[in-house]
Amino acid sequence: MRSTLLFLYKKKYVTLKYESCVYYRISYRIKSPSGEREDKQMYQMDARVRYSEVDEMHRIKLESVLDYFQDCCTFHSEDVGGGIEFLKGQKRAWLLASWQIVIKEYPKLGEQIRIVANPYAFKNFFGHRNLMLQDEYGKDLVYANSNWIFVDTETGKPVRIPDEVANAYELGEPYPMKYAARKIPMPKHLEAKEPFAVHRFCIDSNHHVNNGKYVLMAEEFLPEQFLVSELRVEYRKAAVLGDIMYPFVENTEEKIAVVLADKEKSPYVIIEFFGGRND
Repeated sequence: MRSTLLFLYKKKYVTLKYESCVYYRISYRIKSPSGEREDKQMYQMDARVRYSEVDEMHRIKLESVLDYFQDCCTFHSEDVGGGIEFLKGQKRAWLLASWQIVIKEYPKLGEQIRIVANPYAFKNFFGHRNLMLQDEYGKDLVYANSNWIFVDTETGKPVRIPDEVANAYELGEPYPMKYAARKIPMPKHLEAKEPFAVHRFCIDSNHHVNNGKYVLMAEEFLPEQFLVSELRVEYRKAAVLGDIMYPFVENTEEKIAVVLADKEKSPYVIIEFFGGRND
């Protein structure tokens, strides 16, 4: 059943119809270097954890967390005027270069959640954005850092972010977390696994494998009952429909690394899972 929801953008209220999420901005106050207090805004969306988004223990799936984060980023860009169609007209796109996601607690079926996007820097062709998944009381259950590359879709090469794109976003302060490096070294002791083909359900509107689907593929190589507490992902190149993935796995006491590569062992993505068994 569709419901009428309230949308707050640039201090104006607009009535929209959506299935189950509310998209709006929230205001907060920070101290400037001069000591004066300044009004800032972060984009956020409210939702409820659906049955289709949880695992056998009724916890939200890692894939669903990534979907929420990607959706929040997408709607944020759409609502400030820098969305998919705008960028398509400019022959430009944002491509995700890396994730670092820390899971303190997994929300469960039916719980109210809030996803918050906080862009905090634009440098040359990189955009940096924190994301938080909170409970209904504002407690951070999951927080993340994401690094995006602004590219020319005709050449596939990074290009400098123009002012009209950067200025559409209000920048906040970086989230207080321990930041890992963007690049992940290639693991040294890899065990080859059975190759598999990229299927149609993995492809998104950019005509290549969606960012979250790489993680879903890699999760197949985790031990049963392994609960992820932190995730790092570095995207090296895009896979498309029909490509063959050659998986390689390294299992250490600290983490499990999964590399999805082509036949020449050139990685599409390197993923590190931190955590342990949840018996």
